[in-house]
Amino acid sequence: MNLKSGYPYSLVKHGLVADYPKLLKNIRTPVVILGGGISGALAAYHLMQKGIDCTIIDARSIGLGSSCSSTSLLQYEIDTPLHELAEMIGEEQAIRAYKLCEEAIEKLIGIADKIGFKDIQPKKSFFYAAAKKDVAKLRKEFEMRKKAGFAVQWLDEEQVKKKMGISAPAAILSQSGAQTNAYLFTHALHQYGLKRGLKIFDRTLITDIKHQKSGVTMKTEDGYSIKADSLIYATGYEVVQYIDKPIVKLQSTFAVISEVIEGSKNLWKENMLLWNTADPYLYLRTTADNRILIGGRDEDFFNPHKRDKLLPAKTRSLVKDFQKLFPDLPFNPEFSWAGTFGSTKDGLPF
Repeated sequence: MNLKSGYPYSLVKHGLVADYPKLLKNIRTPVVILGGGISGALAAYHLMQKGIDCTIIDARSIGLGSSCSSTSLLQYEIDTPLHELAEMIGEEQAIRAYKLCEEAIEKLIGIADKIGFKDIQPKKSFFYAAAKKDVAKLRKEFEMRKKAGFAVQWLDEEQVKKKMGISAPAAILSQSGAQTNAYLFTHALHQYGLKRGLKIFDRTLITDIKHQKSGVTMKTEDGYSIKADSLIYATGYEVVQYIDKPIVKLQSTFAVISEVIEGSKNLWKENMLLWNTADPYLYLRTTADNRILIGGRDEDFFNPHKRDKLLPAKTRSLVKDFQKLFPDLPFNPEFSWAGTFGSTKDGLPF
């Protein structure tokens, strides 16, 4: 599946971080993880921590699916606001979903610390109203988060201007959030795992999967077999190829990153994560080498050819969105890219 186009910043900057072998023999393993991106890397990490041997198989070079194109904002907010999710599944379960996401950020920071990965930083999150008509819903969201015990603060238009220097009618400031580099994090997890017995094979396309009572047998494009007791699908958005129900909707998203900005390392207040209430929403972050990354302008379709043709226009639109928000900050685009992501009706995973 064609998941990306353009020049993802992480891939351009860091290239192929590590080499992994192609599978050229029959193997047997207790657990096989299909997919070696950030999801597969984290699955393998947790299994190895429990003493469970596992093998990762990826059809591409490691990390060259969605992981290298991720903008890597870590937020406990899913795409469905808490107050809307509560109406769908009940307040208790909605709060639990948000709390689990908040806990996941702390756990990811802890994992990074344990394996010696440095490119992850806690960040506050600034969620602002894109228009006055959004203020009432944003206030409702704030009240519910506050009631649920999240560390949030309400800012009116004057406070937004004073704190962030942008014009917006209101905002929610959250204490919980982080940013990372999913591509580098993936490789760091793999290198940590390899030293502890993890096996990784990339450029190995699986053409057949047979489930039996005794386990699973997989065949590769080159005719080799993989036998395992258990199989974990960690193929990201490509999992739709293995699900026979229409539970995931594939969409297209776009991102652009600036040239390195000389001078101050604080491009805005504490370089917080910024995003708004627009639909589709706009989101911004900074990078360790003092660039600004903008994402958004999503399209409600999965069509790689159509998506790729839109990239130049979407890049220009994202730059204009930034200039409207921060007219005094320079933004000279250097790289832009497009990617595929999947969504569900309530924003929750299956």
